[in-house]
Amino acid sequence: MAKKFGLPPKYEQHLHYLLFYHVFFSCFFTWYILNFGGDSQGYWKFGMEQVIIRGDVSWFSYFGDGTTFILWLCYIPSQLMGLSYLTGNILFGFFGFIGIRYLFVMVADLFPANHSVLNIPLFPTVFYFLNFHFWSAGVGKDTICFWGIAWFLFAIQQYKSRWWQAIFALFFVYMARPHIGFALLAGSGIAILLGSEIKPIVKILLSSVALAGVIYLSSNTLEALRIEDFSIESMEDLAGKKVGNLNSSYVGSGVDLASYSWPMKLFTYMFRPLFFDAHNFVAFFSSFENLLYLWLSLFIYHNWSTEAIRNMPLFIKAGMITFIPVTIAFMNSLSNLGIVMRMKNMTMIYFLLFCFFLIAYNKHLRLLKVQEKMRYFQRREEIIKGKAEKAAPPSVSP
Repeated sequence: MAKKFGLPPKYEQHLHYLLFYHVFFSCFFTWYILNFGGDSQGYWKFGMEQVIIRGDVSWFSYFGDGTTFILWLCYIPSQLMGLSYLTGNILFGFFGFIGIRYLFVMVADLFPANHSVLNIPLFPTVFYFLNFHFWSAGVGKDTICFWGIAWFLFAIQQYKSRWWQAIFALFFVYMARPHIGFALLAGSGIAILLGSEIKPIVKILLSSVALAGVIYLSSNTLEALRIEDFSIESMEDLAGKKVGNLNSSYVGSGVDLASYSWPMKLFTYMFRPLFFDAHNFVAFFSSFENLLYLWLSLFIYHNWSTEAIRNMPLFIKAGMITFIPVTIAFMNSLSNLGIVMRMKNMTMIYFLLFCFFLIAYNKHLRLLKVQEKMRYFQRREEIIKGKAEKAAPPSVSP
């Protein structure tokens, strides 16, 4: 893929490093879950108590959305082939790495410039973030959603040739988490409408397809969320139930979300845990990432321009528009910092790339202005030099 997109050898080498790095995290994820617990092991060993199958159990007995879909994916390798939990995490981690590769290639191909923080280039450094790999390296909904979202956005970036890939990617995201699939489809439809690189007729056609998909999936999404409509009251009731569950005594690293204001809820979801919140080494390393997210967000206002938004790649527009409703929903319902780290991993990378692109684009414009000035003064110097040569008296030969 690196050769296909014409990436330089150093970026191709980074993809090799990232592959081995990601396999390491699949092994580390296995150790972490076996020692500290998690839903992932329950998926692989079919120990999810909330899923009850009556009658004869077969592969398609588990086909459905949410938890049952992950069990359906695990059935053949786990129950029929008897593969180990470590092997399962490596298999799922393989899909997580494909999602990372899609994003890596698009950033390398479509970003106009790089940017450094403390003399460390953001690209490809951000692709080595711990959370980026940890929550996409094991069995579970998080890996499937991360991979599916990245694949979907990779597909719509070149929708003419990859439209069929977008359909498959959306299927996996929607089946794993219906509300995320719903938000992804709606966000992509809005991004297509706002895009300037798409012809008006094609824009109307694609947006209509997205709207039809949103309408078709809305009833199933409401059923999966167990709410009656998408009104603010229904979403607040759902958030209240989630907050109550996550504030139970058995949940660690909890925060009193019900007493927070909206700005504080947003800050908690996007930028915590910070160092004073770290309850284990994973949270401690996540603090460095969150500090970078906070630092880059301070540059949005200074680098914001309609030109930058207009010329932004479609995959970032769609990812960012998807990020907004998902953030609003989760910031009102997730009161456990450990779960926040896991859930925001699906979409937080698009906020980071959004900030990164704004900075890189304006840096590129400043570079173009400097080059234009240099060409102007060079032409001016050549003109002055030419006039001086014409005005000089002709030399007399002896």
